[in-house]
Amino acid sequence: MNEQGETLGADVHIKNKGSGLVFIISAPSGAGKTTLIRKVMEELPGLQFSVSYTTRPPRAGEEEGKDYHFVTPFLFRKMIEKGEFLEWAEVLGNYYGTRVPNLQELDSEERDLILDIDIQGAQKVLQQVDQAIAIFILPPSPEVLQERLVRRGLDAPEIIQRRLANAKKEMEVAQRYHYLILNEKLDEAIEVLKIIILAERCRKEKRPIFERKFREWEAYHGKNHC
Repeated sequence: MNEQGETLGADVHIKNKGSGLVFIISAPSGAGKTTLIRKVMEELPGLQFSVSYTTRPPRAGEEEGKDYHFVTPFLFRKMIEKGEFLEWAEVLGNYYGTRVPNLQELDSEERDLILDIDIQGAQKVLQQVDQAIAIFILPPSPEVLQERLVRRGLDAPEIIQRRLANAKKEMEVAQRYHYLILNEKLDEAIEVLKIIILAERCRKEKRPIFERKFREWEAYHGKNHC
């Protein structure tokens, strides 16, 4: 295989496997984060979604073990006591938590983990997981966000207003994230998120690829220039 073909093969390999990376994705409620994550996971291999734990009741269409692990407040507190959460928080009267991942297992199985968490949880994860990548999804405007919240019909008007107030607070810290994605056109946002994931995979693979190829050059030099 020629040099160009070998490089292409390496690129394809990176695209089709994870590297044990942790991607934190946050957004105001209604910004389209769930749809964006689902679409990217359908199109990009090597991704695993971290199913969070919550004490809130399931919404229409939500499934146990797929959308959330729905647990009682008593069980949630027991998990806190045992140190089973990477991060947890109370949001609008309900508890949400992310279980500690097995990073070595993710790496060995060539998977990357996607965490769907809020800004408070993101800060906790960044403090505990080296080189976690934080991505914030921006809605096009406050008006569009309010329209989306009303249209999905999941919350009472007073809850929508609380969500909009929370969105403003979240926007104030969005600039601290490694990446910002404006979810104005879903197709474009999907492509940007895929590009970020692929770029981070390539960045992590840079050192082992370089070391392997450098050894080849050293062997070549020693064999042909003694």
